[in-house]
Amino acid sequence: MILKKIINHSRIKSPHILHFDASGCNGCSIETLACLTPRYDIERFGAVEKGNPRHADILIVSGALSYKSSPRLKRLYEQMPEPKAVISLGACGISSGVFKDAYNICGPLDKIIPVDIYVAGCPPKPEAIINGMLKALALWKKKLNSQD
Repeated sequence: MILKKIINHSRIKSPHILHFDASGCNGCSIETLACLTPRYDIERFGAVEKGNPRHADILIVSGALSYKSSPRLKRLYEQMPEPKAVISLGACGISSGVFKDAYNICGPLDKIIPVDIYVAGCPPKPEAIINGMLKALALWKKKLNSQD
């Protein structure tokens, strides 16, 4: 029990992020990567971007979800350890955006996986992404502390 508390405390100080770009114009992905630059520096909150879902705590999904990418996203979500938080970036993730009536778009993100935080905009500004990230961190910390 004490070991689990120590591990959870260390996880709170350095959450790992996984970014998944579903499809679309890549505007949200560009703004997400801007958050990693020294100007916005998301790493000052301890967040580190990872490429492996088994090491990730927070999933950031940008773009409109297509039929081809939805099974992969669902698999990534299932591979993430509990607790986890999901952020939906931009108008495409919230409502399919300008791709709403496209033949290859299966709908908003929350039809496929549960979403915790929505960040609006087309594309959202880095400040809005950081604000959404801070809300997701607070939610994830609450979920992590409730496991004890």
